[in-house]
Amino acid sequence: MTNLVPIGRALISVSDKSGLLDLARALAVQGVELISTGGTSGMLRTAGLKVRDVSDVTGFPEMMDGRVKTLHPNVHGALLALRDDDEHLLAMAAHGIEPIDLLIVNLYPFEETVAKGADHDTCIENIDIGGPAMIRAASKNHRFVTVLTDPADYAGLLDQMKAHDGATTLAFRQKLALAAYSRTAAYDTAVSGWLSGQLNQPFTRSKSFGGVLAQGLRYGENPHQAAAFYTDGSRREGVATAKQWQGKELSYNNINDTDAAFELVAEFANAGPACAIIKHANPCGVGTAGSLKEAYLRAYACDQTSAFGGIVALNQPLDAETAEEIVKIFTEVVIAPGASDEARAIFAGKKNLRLLTTKGLPDPAEKSLAFKQVAGGFLVQDRDTDSITADDLKVVTKRAPTDAELADLLFAWKVAKHVKSNAIVYVKDGATVGVGAGQMSRIDSTRIAARKAGDMADALGLAQSPTIGSVVASDAFFPFADGLLAAAEAGATAIIQPGGSMRDDEVIAAADAAGLAMVFTDQRHFRH
Repeated sequence: MTNLVPIGRALISVSDKSGLLDLARALAVQGVELISTGGTSGMLRTAGLKVRDVSDVTGFPEMMDGRVKTLHPNVHGALLALRDDDEHLLAMAAHGIEPIDLLIVNLYPFEETVAKGADHDTCIENIDIGGPAMIRAASKNHRFVTVLTDPADYAGLLDQMKAHDGATTLAFRQKLALAAYSRTAAYDTAVSGWLSGQLNQPFTRSKSFGGVLAQGLRYGENPHQAAAFYTDGSRREGVATAKQWQGKELSYNNINDTDAAFELVAEFANAGPACAIIKHANPCGVGTAGSLKEAYLRAYACDQTSAFGGIVALNQPLDAETAEEIVKIFTEVVIAPGASDEARAIFAGKKNLRLLTTKGLPDPAEKSLAFKQVAGGFLVQDRDTDSITADDLKVVTKRAPTDAELADLLFAWKVAKHVKSNAIVYVKDGATVGVGAGQMSRIDSTRIAARKAGDMADALGLAQSPTIGSVVASDAFFPFADGLLAAAEAGATAIIQPGGSMRDDEVIAAADAAGLAMVFTDQRHFRH
C-alpha cells in the first residue's frame, strides 16, 4: 500500500475557523495550492493568502444559499480517484479533474444550534450535506488523501509534513480517516435523534447513539478494563457540564456515582435544602432540612459507615458551613449548583476531594432515552421521569396516613426511584433512616435496611432505632405480606407501594391488622 503521499493541493471548507489561518499560512509556505468555499475563502483572501474558489474548480457558482457548492465530479473525482489506477488517471485527464490531496472540513454546527434551542427551520439549515459527502469520500480514499475534521489535528498535520518533506504517512491518514468517519457518524446520529424527537418517534427502525470524547479514563469499573467518557451534546446539567475546581481526574466509578447522586438530589429541587450521599450508585442517605449543613448531617446520619468515600450531591450552592462538615470525613466527590469562595477555600486543603459545580439542577421530568447493551444488541427505553403527588395516591387501608406520614411517604417514594431493585426505603421526618438495595428478595431488603438503621442507632448512642415511627417505600409491590410485616416489626407506621400483587388483599389485611396506613401508587420504579 502507498505510504508517503505528498500534499500539493488542499480543499478547505470549515464552519469552525479556529486555528485555520496559521494552518493555511503554513501550507502556503510549503507550496500547497489552496482551494476554498464561501466565507472560508474570503477569510483566507483577506489574510493575504492566494486562494482558488471552488466555483473555479467545478465551473458552477455556489447556489441555493450555499446548499450546492461542492457536490460536483471535479471535487468528488479529485478526492476519490485512485492514484495507482490507470483507468482513474485517464478519466481524470479526460475530464480535467485535478487531484485533491488534503481535505480540511468541519461541519455546520448542528449540535450547537439544537442546544441553543433554535427553531425548526434554523436547525434544518444547519444540517450539512456537502461536508459529510466530501469527508466520507476523502476518508474512503485515505490511501492517497489526508482528511482533517478537527482543529485539534492541525498541529499533527504540520508535524507530519515537516518530518516527511511535505508528505503524510499511511498510518497518519488511517488515524484521521477513523476520526472523520467517527465524526460523520456522530453528526448523523445527532440529526436523527433531533428529528425523532421532533416527530415523537424515539424507537426508529435503525438506532444509533453518538458522542464526543470528553476524556480518556485511567480504567473502567476495574483496573483491567479500558474506558472513556463521552458527552452527548444534550447539555443536561450534571457531570458532563460541570466545572471541576480541584481534585484528581474523575474515574469511571466517580462519574457513574456522581451522576446518580445529582439526579437523585434534583428530585428535591423545590424541597428546600437537600443532600444525597451515594455509594456504588445507591443512596446511603438523603436528607432535607432548614439549612444545607443540617440536610447533609441528616443524610450522613442514615449510614455513616457507607458514607465514607462516597459522593455528596447538594441541591443548592455549597456554603462554608456545609463544607466544614463534609471535610470531616473522606469524600470522593461533591457536586452542587455552585459553591461560595469560602467553601472552595475550605475544600482547597483536601487535595484529593473533587469539587464539581454546575449552573443548575437537571430536570427530573425531562424526557430522554436510556440504553443498555446486551449480547447482540441493546435495550432502549424512556428514562424514568414519572412522579406522583398526594392526589395520585390511593389509600387502601382502614387508616389513612397522617399529614406528616404522607409527606414522608412522598419523600421515600422519590428516593426509592433511585435505589437498585429490590428497593426498600425507611424515612422519618424528611430524611432516610434505612435503605435496602439490590437484593433478590424484597423481604431481605426490608430486613437489611432495618438492621443497618439499628446498627447506626447503636453507633450514635440512640435510645432506639430511627425506623420506629418511620414510613416505608417499596419500589414494587409486596408479593407476600412478610415484607410488610418485617417493616412493621421495625417500627414503621405507614407504607407506600405500587400495588398490583395477586395477594394485595392479604397484604392489605396484614397492614390493617398491624394498624398501618398504606397507599398504592399504581406506579413501579424498578431500577436494575
